Amino acid sequence: MRSTKDGKYAVRLDAVSKEYRSGKNTVRALDAVTAGFLSGTFTAVMGPSGSGKSTFLNCAAGLDQPTAGRVVLGDVDLSTRSETELTELRRDRIGFVFQAYNLLGSLTVAENVTLPLRLADRKADGAFLREVLGAVGLAEHLDRRPGELSGGQQQRVAIARALINHPDVVVADEPTGALDTRSSRQVLELLRRVVDELGQTVLMVTHDPVAASYADSVVFLADGRLAGELARPAPEQVAARMTHLGEW
Repeated sequence: MRSTKDGKYAVRLDAVSKEYRSGKNTVRALDAVTAGFLSGTFTAVMGPSGSGKSTFLNCAAGLDQPTAGRVVLGDVDLSTRSETELTELRRDRIGFVFQAYNLLGSLTVAENVTLPLRLADRKADGAFLREVLGAVGLAEHLDRRPGELSGGQQQRVAIARALINHPDVVVADEPTGALDTRSSRQVLELLRRVVDELGQTVLMVTHDPVAASYADSVVFLADGRLAGELARPAPEQVAARMTHLGEW
């Protein structure tokens, strides 16, 4: 597979707002945010604590329904879909990578990777499974179990699982948060590679300027609103922007 940067949006948010009740108060986590992410690109989302970045990611992935506005995945308006349809869309068209690997210890690497397919009652394509495991550097470990792998290897299993459905977008929430520096670098290099070589779209929330520097662009949030963007920045540029936003 090769990158297919065709100018189409993998996911876009149109004037998305999200409000939560907190006791007697209403908290606006997102305030009329509009953003689009082209297919075959890698975007990092950053902001101070409470800026709305987790809510942003959850809305983009169909985990949260906006209070106002809409989210469009490919050509599908998520606001028009039932909860059952949203569950199927998340399973079939979105790959998830979290700080916790969420692997099943009783299953092998290959079984963990193909679990989304089995849950959908679909057969795995053996050739594509081998291609994905090769891409994440685990081709020789398909029969091992998570307990036999390092933290970095387990996160690579989680990334392979996110790729197995040919998703429209891979959503990564602090994917290196539990890893040491070396393993973090390997996982970030892998995410960069799945964009460049497999044509995937990656949307990643991170607090780490070094992690953000692997992305094509970094989108900043503050107080639930967009607060700027940097294209292919150095870590020092990201840290400087975050300082202005009040993170440090």
